[in-house]
Amino acid sequence: MSAAVRPRVGLLMGGWSPEREVSLVSGRACAEGLRAGGHQVLEFDVTRDLSALLAFLRPVGGNGPEVIFNALHGRYGEDGCVQGVLEIVGIPYTHSGVLASAIAMDKPMARHVFTSIGLRVAEGRVIERHTLAGGDPMPRPYVVKPIDQGSSVGVHIVRDGDNLAAVEAAEAEFGERVLVERFVPGRELTVAVLGERPLAVTELRPRTRFYDYEAKYTDGITEHLVPAPIPDAVRDLALDWALVAHRALGCEGLSRTDFRWDDSQRGTDGLVVLELNTQPGMTPLSLAPEQARWAGIDWPSLMAWMVDSARRPA
Repeated sequence: MSAAVRPRVGLLMGGWSPEREVSLVSGRACAEGLRAGGHQVLEFDVTRDLSALLAFLRPVGGNGPEVIFNALHGRYGEDGCVQGVLEIVGIPYTHSGVLASAIAMDKPMARHVFTSIGLRVAEGRVIERHTLAGGDPMPRPYVVKPIDQGSSVGVHIVRDGDNLAAVEAAEAEFGERVLVERFVPGRELTVAVLGERPLAVTELRPRTRFYDYEAKYTDGITEHLVPAPIPDAVRDLALDWALVAHRALGCEGLSRTDFRWDDSQRGTDGLVVLELNTQPGMTPLSLAPEQARWAGIDWPSLMAWMVDSARRPA
């Protein structure tokens, strides 16, 4: 497609979730890639002012965006909320629709879907946050995480000697319920799916205690190995499960599924799904763009594909 006929792209970024700063970095990088590919880009920092968003989407006199590139992260940006607004307005947008976005963001619901189609997840359950004060809900080590946050925001690994009261207090800002899961030892893996194509398996080797928010977004803290140095059987199963999970939730465009692999187990027995991200990070350190580069898709081409493949509301 020639640059002259490329649609005007409205780029949504920012928001007010704990992932605001990451979204701004993602948005700027995406805007740069879109412009390099010949798109006219209109950037918009999303706030709670819905009238301002609607005015951006459908300005008086026209010349507004013809398609939306959603670079928001976290609640309201990737949980189906902004997607619902875009569906009502009737403007095409990147990534998944309302239902897939909402289910993926709700970790307990996504776990239910995954187990119902035969994917392995870590043993876990939802508990009331305050019950942590009464003692461990399962043998240590285990993971405590908010039920509806991304980028490992609010995730804690509770190990021997850790202060449980401090974990409970730290979770207070994320709501009254938390998900607790058995900690799976071993290696961190991830697979991006572009449309119907799983791109690669990346192994993540953080130099911190685990692959947390800092490890994801601080240069030099985490080593990315793509393709991952793992047995073919584990690689093939991770690629297959990522695509199965993408389809099961009804995802569109780009998604990324995260795994743990306990390499002390036989064969593929130690592979478990952690979660699926319908709005994977698009920062210079992000994993999905890195896998796309490995697969021969440069940054402007990835941006153009996402715009050309935008979801079109009925």
